[in-house]
Amino acid sequence: MVDSVQRVHRTTPEAAVRMDDEPKAWLDVGMLAASGLPRTRIATLLFLALDFLFLLTSSGRVRTMDEVSVDFQAESLVMRGSTAVPQAVAANYFYGKVDRRGQPRAPYGEGQAILVAPWHVVARMLRAVLPGIPARSKDLFVDVVVTSSSATFAALAAALAFWIFCGLGIDIKTATVAALMLALGTPLFAYSAWFFSEPLAAALLLGTALVLFTGGEPCSTGLAALAGVLLGVTVWVRPSHIIAVPVFFLALLIRDREKSIRAAITLAGVVVIFGGAYLLRNQIYFGNPLDFGYPQVAEGGKHLNSFETPLATGLYGFLLSPGKSVFLFVPLVLLAIPGVFRLAKRNVGLAIVAGGTPLIYLLFFARYTQWEGGYCVGPRYLVPAIALLCLGLGPVLADATPQIRKLAAVLFVAGMLVQVVSVATSFMEDQTTGRYYDARWNYRMEYSSIRGQASLLLHYLASSKPARMNFGYDRWFVFLAKGGVTRGVLAVGIVFELAGLGFFFWRLRKALAELADSGSPHPANLPDDMLTEAKMAEPARG
Repeated sequence: MVDSVQRVHRTTPEAAVRMDDEPKAWLDVGMLAASGLPRTRIATLLFLALDFLFLLTSSGRVRTMDEVSVDFQAESLVMRGSTAVPQAVAANYFYGKVDRRGQPRAPYGEGQAILVAPWHVVARMLRAVLPGIPARSKDLFVDVVVTSSSATFAALAAALAFWIFCGLGIDIKTATVAALMLALGTPLFAYSAWFFSEPLAAALLLGTALVLFTGGEPCSTGLAALAGVLLGVTVWVRPSHIIAVPVFFLALLIRDREKSIRAAITLAGVVVIFGGAYLLRNQIYFGNPLDFGYPQVAEGGKHLNSFETPLATGLYGFLLSPGKSVFLFVPLVLLAIPGVFRLAKRNVGLAIVAGGTPLIYLLFFARYTQWEGGYCVGPRYLVPAIALLCLGLGPVLADATPQIRKLAAVLFVAGMLVQVVSVATSFMEDQTTGRYYDARWNYRMEYSSIRGQASLLLHYLASSKPARMNFGYDRWFVFLAKGGVTRGVLAVGIVFELAGLGFFFWRLRKALAELADSGSPHPANLPDDMLTEAKMAEPARG
């Protein structure tokens, strides 16, 4: 092992002798030592445990216009080999434009629809063979399975964050705790229960960060191309994510300087190919590369896809309003923000992405006309950027004093309670009462989903009267039971998910315990000869 460390540092001798690169050398050894430990096993167990948890807490419902549109796209892709949505017109639930061939099109890229198509296939296969599903609930059953894709994407995002933390030289136990905080203490948890695109976008952006900034310095052109594909797919999920591309590009250039020019050009080139293909799609469908298929007006005659919101209004909404404040829905950002500065000591490229992307998203969507995100919970449009910001949690926890650990625990519990309240009952039940939008479809800044959904939860806990369909507890098994699905089928599903949750969390805990017994890749546990041979200096504690 020592020989391998020596070989690595002989290829970059300046990393061992320059004072500015001492933290980098320390991280190199931490990463090499960690590579011999079962990170893959921990990451896999973490992913599976969270996936089963999110499956159990999934709403299983496809309700808002954004969710329904993508659901119809995926259904059409599986059934007809097209992403046109004539069924949306038939259901009087069409939002988009008719293309030049007379086909109704949703105003979103096909990225999410293509990626969730396997869930549609599985749903139809299960629906065909499982007994006890009445005809009126067959579409509802498909919705349950398709919505579960968000659970998988959210769990994947947390697992990718874990890999990033390990790549920073953070010990595996701390990396696991930080990843669990991201998964359960932020809106990633809440959005795992619905069919919005935010969990998928978060996973793609975290995957890009992992590929670009933990794969070695300088970044190879192959990894840069892979990162470009991930960013390109993100743009095809929602074209607004193009605003993240310059941040990744600049972060790569700043971290590696002239060594990264080829990689940066490769990254940009691949994204340009995906972006050009999207513009060609627009030209083919609508005769204009800049026509993305959004209707001119929506509810109340509003131009939703414009930038008419005053910047101060949007900033107030995202930062201070009771219904959308980042600090209310993600209390952990109070640690993540200062954590970005600690992150910069370990990896300046990641720090730029973790700090710059949320800022760009905040400024962009604060001017967006429908900045509140339509019917939804919390700062929906910022969720993928928040996932990147929470990369600052790893360095904070790694260097935490007992007081900081206590604060982190308090903020985590507070954030998780907010998510639990958000997914316990239907946000649509609370928001379609006139408290969310006024008569002109303007968002009411005084609205609070935390207060509104907490009231609903208390109401249903105290009531013995069964709630009507689409009301009450927002769980897939509740709605399927109301739809007439037999208890036997529901029991099998619940037992399967509970068993998976218990088994994989038990295995995860056992693996972490075994890791602690054998020592972790924290510098304090590395052999003295390894530290000496690599000419290491532990980075300064800030």
